Amino acid sequence: MAGLALLWGSGFLWIKLALRGFNPVQIVFARLLLGFLILTPIALSRGLRFPRQGRLWGHLFVAALVANAVPYLLFSIAEETIGSNVAGVLNATTPLWTLLLAFLVGVDRAVTVQKAAGFALGFLGVVVIFSPWQSASEIASWGGLACLAAAASYGLGYVYMGRFLTGRGIPPLMLSAAQLGAATVLLIPALPFAGLEPPEWQLDAVVSLLILGVLGTGAAYVLNYRIIDDEGPTAASVVTYLLPVVAVILGWVFLREAVTTAIVAGIALVLAGVTLTRKRSTEIR
Repeated sequence: MAGLALLWGSGFLWIKLALRGFNPVQIVFARLLLGFLILTPIALSRGLRFPRQGRLWGHLFVAALVANAVPYLLFSIAEETIGSNVAGVLNATTPLWTLLLAFLVGVDRAVTVQKAAGFALGFLGVVVIFSPWQSASEIASWGGLACLAAAASYGLGYVYMGRFLTGRGIPPLMLSAAQLGAATVLLIPALPFAGLEPPEWQLDAVVSLLILGVLGTGAAYVLNYRIIDDEGPTAASVVTYLLPVVAVILGWVFLREAVTTAIVAGIALVLAGVTLTRKRSTEIR
């Protein structure tokens, strides 16, 4: 979970930098394709083979749509008009969507007192870190709504993968490669409409796109599937709360960005919330 938080925690920064040279469709298509091209040779070299069942591929394409293509595109479009602080807060609703959907469909009905408190504390910590009230108008904008829809799509993706793709004996590495391949195929029809615009080959944009594809998509999805397989979709989604913590620490270490008392308090709330979600106790009936 720490590794996944580290890989995804800088994602909004890489998207912002990549937008200097590429449009949203190009960014999403490239990161998905890069992730697929990196993972596939590794999986095949280990003797793994792509699934052959048509039904399983159907589930992979659905997961690719709701967990990759749709939210990636929505966040890339949204960050053209809203700040990363607003995107970060709305992205942090992902665990809440996952908790609700997992409970409704019966994937995870073990909602404990500690888990409920942990989800609430984690989200409160993210709000304190980002202070979205300073950009309240952006939350109610089309960009803000796009981020909220993307977070809900992520939540649906966690639940769908937990129910239909994990626990079937397929290694996370191959599941990740197959899903990213399916997501890449889903993006191809959008290229003639928005993906053929000549990009600006700026070095920072190209490097950011490479990081997004190789690490933030390829390597990260292997870890994501492993956590879902080991602990379930609800527990896996909690990693979203750790992303702003990573972003703040990276900004402080590499960019000398200020860390305020409010940010420290928010980090403490996030860590307390994540800790509570990983405890077991009496279930809420």
